Parts: sequence; C-alpha cells; structure tokens
Amino acid sequence: MHRSTIIGGYTCMATTLYLIRHGETEGSETKRYKGSIDVPLSEHGIAQIKKVSAYIAGRLQEAEAAMQKSYLNDIHSTFGAMPDNGLSKLSAVYCSDLSRAIKSAEIIAAPHGLEPIVVPELRERNFGVWEGMSFNEIKERYPSEFEAWASDPLKHSPVNGESTEDVHKRAIRAFDSVMGKYSAESPSAHIAVVAHGGVNRTILCHLMGVPLENIFRIEQDHAAVNIIEFWGLYPVIKLLNGGPLD
Repeated sequence: MHRSTIIGGYTCMATTLYLIRHGETEGSETKRYKGSIDVPLSEHGIAQIKKVSAYIAGRLQEAEAAMQKSYLNDIHSTFGAMPDNGLSKLSAVYCSDLSRAIKSAEIIAAPHGLEPIVVPELRERNFGVWEGMSFNEIKERYPSEFEAWASDPLKHSPVNGESTEDVHKRAIRAFDSVMGKYSAESPSAHIAVVAHGGVNRTILCHLMGVPLENIFRIEQDHAAVNIIEFWGLYPVIKLLNGGPLD
C-alpha cells in the first residue's frame, strides 16, 4: 500500500523533481536580458546539457536505493517502507516553449526514450524594453528603474515587462499542473522540468517558502540542476544550483 499526501494541490509519494536551467546560449559572452527572445543554445551550451544528461542518469541509478535508506522514509511513511520500484529512468520531461529549453529537454529526454512535453507558461520572464539589452546598456539608459528593480524585484518590474508576481503566478500554476497530473498517474516518479533562471527561482522560492523579494538570493547558472524530493508534506531540497562541473 502506498502512502499518499496532498501538498500544494498535488499528490506526492517520494516523487523526485529534477529542475534544470537550459544550457548557455549563443551570444552569452555578453550578459544580456534575453527573456522571451528565442535564442538557441550555443555549442558550449549543448555540451553542458549533455553532461547534465549523463549526470542525471548516474543519479537515477542510485536514487531508489538511497530513498529506501533515507531517514525521511521513516519519518514520512505511514505504511512502512516504500516499495522498490527499480526506477532508473526519467518518467517524463517538461520544458518551456523557447528553443533553448526545448533543445536542452530533448538532450535530457533522449536516453530515456521520451519526448519533451512543452509547457508555454514555463517560459522566461518578458523583460519589456530591456529585452536584448546588455546589463551596462540598461544601467546607462534606465539607471533609476534598474536600481529600483534590483533592490526590490517584487515591488518593481522591468520597464514594460512582466512583474515578478505575474511570472510567479503563471509558473507555479503550470508547475502545480505538471506535478498534479503526473503524480496522480504514477506517484513514485522521477520528473525533469527544463526552464529558465527566473522561472526556476520562482519555483524554488515557492517550494522553500522564501519571500519573492529575495528571489535573487538564489543563483541559477546555465545548466544548473536542482533536485527536490517530495516526502509527504515536505519538499526536500537535495541539490541547489548543482550538477556537473562546467
């Protein structure tokens, strides 16, 4: 008999989430707000994600045995130890509709015989007039607006761009839908979500109970891997902004 608990609107039974940021994109030598602009992965970005794919495959080989031994299994299990399902493959891969996320997801999904499921609501923030501009260009043209946004990203927004609250609402709504659908079908699962720096931060804030005004206290490098296990009422962060060395 499986244990089953509702968290954030979806059922969790030792479900593992691999939350991943896409790899480096073309033109990344200059830091720019690319946002909703569809920029492809660079060759280096493709190499990064190939390493991530291999890294996740290695983690999956060890994941089931580790869960069996985890003290969290004793704390949160109502019906005794979890069954050994021998899950050594990803169950599903989801991604945003921007090509850099889709390509990253395709590389990660391929070894598991999967096709990525595209979720448009997981796309990066629209930065308004700042999109395509470098950090220095924004600071020169919009110094007060940039300073206000950097100081309080919840109260202020990029000029004519999406607010942090708007990004949070759509990203969490999509995230809950993904987790709810798959957890209901196969409660003990390994799910990958490939998204963007801003979207990943909102999801991590949501899971950790971190106020959105502190969103920039969480780093998300290109090809970052975050691993979250859902144990009953507790999403447990196993890895934050990690993964293979670049």
